[in-house]
Amino acid sequence: MVDRRGPRSAHASSRAQAAGDVVPAKGGGAAQTRCGFIALIGAPNVGKSTLINALVGTKVAIVSHKVQTTRALLRGIATADGAQLVFIDTPGIFAPKRRLDRAMVANAWAGVHDADIAGVLIDAKRGLDEEADAILDRLAEVGRPKILLINKVDLVEKSALLAIAKAANARLPFAATFMISALTGDGVADVKRWLAEHVPEGPWHYPEDQITDAPLRQLAAEITREKLYLRLHQELPYQSTVETELWRARESA
Repeated sequence: MVDRRGPRSAHASSRAQAAGDVVPAKGGGAAQTRCGFIALIGAPNVGKSTLINALVGTKVAIVSHKVQTTRALLRGIATADGAQLVFIDTPGIFAPKRRLDRAMVANAWAGVHDADIAGVLIDAKRGLDEEADAILDRLAEVGRPKILLINKVDLVEKSALLAIAKAANARLPFAATFMISALTGDGVADVKRWLAEHVPEGPWHYPEDQITDAPLRQLAAEITREKLYLRLHQELPYQSTVETELWRARESA
């Protein structure tokens, strides 16, 4: 990990109202706690949802080998070193052709502009391909601190990883660069630790034990859609959605 910034100056998050009630961290005052929103962006299938699950420590985002599995913004919530980290899983960014495509890409960029920190994922196997280049070009217009996350490092030689990091940092002033494997968890703890130190000071927005802002009915629908993507291929219309019609809470056996 390469960190080019010193400690971030304290300021209140502008998203306190949007997140709902403010919840102070357990065992500490608001002045000693931190809370921030981190948007993860990248091309389709670079591992954003897998990384959010690894950062949160449990499954909150569905994962599939099919592109554009994530269609809407989803928040996963984690705590580290007295800081509450709210991760925003965004749809993959690509060159849109249809109305649905344009809506998803616009939704992804909206999440970036609303966040405190933008985490840019690059697939180490693909490197700085055409999609990554387009994302880096547009990121230059985003006035948020940015970190570079080179994912799937277990599949690429170290020399290639260093070349990607050097080329990307020559394009944009990243506050820090991490080489990670979201699938194995390698380097994920370093990302959490850095974010906990650099998100703004202020009270927590969610209860300490909350891991996502999505209701259980929505999570159930998303997990069902994930299983459809994993088991159906040519038969699966890409416009498929799942709606939870009935929800029953049962006592554990």
